[in-house]
Amino acid sequence: MKVAIIGAGIGGLTLALALQREGIEAEVFEASETIRPLGVGINLLPHAVAELTALGLGDALAEIGIETAALAYYNRFGQRIWHEPRGRAAGYPVPQYSIHRGAFQMLLYETAVQRLGAGRIHTGQVLESVVRTGSGLMDAPGQPAVFTLRSRADGTLAEHSADVLVGADGIHSAVRRSFYPSGDLPRFSRRLLWRGVTEAAPYLDGRTMFMAGHQDQKFVCYPISEPLRREGRSLINWIAELRVPGTDDDTPPKSDWNKKVDKSVFADAFQDWRWDWIDIPSVIDGAEAIYEFPMVDKDPLPGWTRGRVTLLGDAAHPMYPIGSNGSAQAIMDTRALTVALTQFKDPSMALREYEADRLPRTAGIVLRNRMNGPEQVMQMAHERAPDGFTEIDKVVPHAELAAIALRYKQLAGFDPKSVVARPAA
Repeated sequence: MKVAIIGAGIGGLTLALALQREGIEAEVFEASETIRPLGVGINLLPHAVAELTALGLGDALAEIGIETAALAYYNRFGQRIWHEPRGRAAGYPVPQYSIHRGAFQMLLYETAVQRLGAGRIHTGQVLESVVRTGSGLMDAPGQPAVFTLRSRADGTLAEHSADVLVGADGIHSAVRRSFYPSGDLPRFSRRLLWRGVTEAAPYLDGRTMFMAGHQDQKFVCYPISEPLRREGRSLINWIAELRVPGTDDDTPPKSDWNKKVDKSVFADAFQDWRWDWIDIPSVIDGAEAIYEFPMVDKDPLPGWTRGRVTLLGDAAHPMYPIGSNGSAQAIMDTRALTVALTQFKDPSMALREYEADRLPRTAGIVLRNRMNGPEQVMQMAHERAPDGFTEIDKVVPHAELAAIALRYKQLAGFDPKSVVARPAA
């Protein structure tokens, strides 16, 4: 069996490694001409780390990523609402990591080149069309998927075929667009994100991720470099978030989704967020570059699959960056798809099985993230005690906070009982 993967992001490269581990031929086609260490920080939750460890990446992750020890939520006054251990500190069999997305991307890419061979990963290849899905409807039953790629270098078109075609090409997926050519637009949350990375002294224990504020004004912060931590410093990934005033339009801005901006666009809103354990204005000031993003997702689809063609990761289920779940769910997709392809001789049946497993799960996360996911505890504290509190238990009882945290873990598949470590092959 040959599987063609459109997109060499986290989902696409992880899928290639998972298929190779099972003896399934994989080939990756990436639109960018060069794979570079771009981006800022991401979190790899324990269920994702379990899959990556099974792929033999555990030691490499430990060398570059921070083993996250705790997650905490605060209000806008720096008063703690909720705190919980994470990863092995919470009893999981594997760690949770906070890591630079670019470093993780390059780890996946370099490992894929080593294991699959450089000739199996093609850059500068843009998907022009899906010519045939092998669906057995318009196409003859049992026929491979056929697709056309355009070379960025010289514009030439070439037709390719594979037993399975997987669109792992992100929120602007060309494969998804071939299924749903109209009406499938990103939904704007009416909130903008500003992201940066700052080298500074560690805060708290140097291994804690925290979020502060509420749904209309929030600050997220976590360290992402283990080498720097060992030197007594911290590379801090941060995200500032504000609601766009005076609009009810869910159409995202038409400007560059990754544009570089000056801190003056948003920093004044956080000017008094200085607490005894962190100075947020100083963290913002220390960033060499700040990038602006609209916070968007898409409505869950009725289906991801057409015959021998399917979707994976953000191409299938783009979601708000809430609950640290985007990359984790792409990695869980790769596990489910790989298992299905090894269990079913008919590729079309395997893809339907994969979709039946993953589509309802991820749709639930998309919708729950629109309700702030586990971060709703900050909104509850803000609404019940907008001027702060002396005892959080009198505002939001501990049992209520714990239930929200557990419910989201169960929905997303990383409650402690669900995560099982598997040995690397």
